Amino acid sequence: MSDRRLAAIGAAAVVAAAVLQVPVAGQAPSPATKTTTAPSTAVPRTEWGQPDLRGIWNFGSATPLQRPDALADKDFLTDEEAAAVEEQTAKTRSDESRANSCGGVGNYNSFWYDQGGKVVGSKRTSLVVDPPGGRIPSLTPAAVKRQAAEREARAGVSNDAPTPGGWLEELGPAGLRVRCMFGNNSGPPMTPGPYNNNVQLFQTPGYVVILNEQIHNARIVPLDGRPHLGQHMRQWSGDSRGHWEGDALVVDTTNFLRETVFTFYGSGANMHLVERFRRVDADTLSYEYTVTDPTTWTRPWTVQFPMSRTRGPLYEYACHEGNYGLLAILSGARAQEKAAEEAANKKRVK
Repeated sequence: MSDRRLAAIGAAAVVAAAVLQVPVAGQAPSPATKTTTAPSTAVPRTEWGQPDLRGIWNFGSATPLQRPDALADKDFLTDEEAAAVEEQTAKTRSDESRANSCGGVGNYNSFWYDQGGKVVGSKRTSLVVDPPGGRIPSLTPAAVKRQAAEREARAGVSNDAPTPGGWLEELGPAGLRVRCMFGNNSGPPMTPGPYNNNVQLFQTPGYVVILNEQIHNARIVPLDGRPHLGQHMRQWSGDSRGHWEGDALVVDTTNFLRETVFTFYGSGANMHLVERFRRVDADTLSYEYTVTDPTTWTRPWTVQFPMSRTRGPLYEYACHEGNYGLLAILSGARAQEKAAEEAANKKRVK
């Protein structure tokens, strides 16, 4: 995703600040509140008695992950403000799609953008529900230093371009999705993005499979109580283990190899992720996650939003250009760096 595309999404987020969240008596849910241990008869259940999470679910939202500064003291929107959010979101994404101008190395057009987003539920102004202010906690001093060093190394280049002099292991903060390792929104954890916000859940009595549309990434989660793998067995999507707490499926993930696409918010190999999936009704799934990484953030933080049942099938997100096109991406980056160096030399001579 280009800098221009990110800027457009960021500008829209200031206006589009309402969360698609399951209503809880008109109040924000407490991240410390656990799902009841008493199974609900209203929850659809599998043939073997577990809450039925199977199906294809859409987690698209017009809501920013963090509460915009302009809404710092506002927890919820009015109906009129929510309607304005929906209108502005549709317009912004439509304009961005028509612009169709990504530019830079390794980019492509955006005609498949979701053209809008609905405001439902409690109309919160952020997906973050803890801290209560709706903002991601402060970075630790070490993380601030890391990010400053990265900004300095990447001064003047777009998110989708390699760091000057960088190769396969240094395609920048967007390198994993440029290489088609992860999608824009799959994480883990999942976070609404501009397109392809679909996930399919499969269940057996002993396993759950989480299949993200973008980029066809499947996490196989055992439910038999087995321990996590040792740190010598780190994986791109981490090592997930699941269990039931009442009607909530809790997925605990550790042992990440390095950052995921969640790196735009600072994630790394030390992240501990706890996700909760809870079937609310026939067409709604509640998704909540808590991120803990004391090497990055000063405290844990929690996000919550709903997923809506959607018709299938789920098609393959056939992302290969970052693999087949690596020669062109890297060659183009080297050519740009050489041109910039020659221009700088000419300027010095004058």
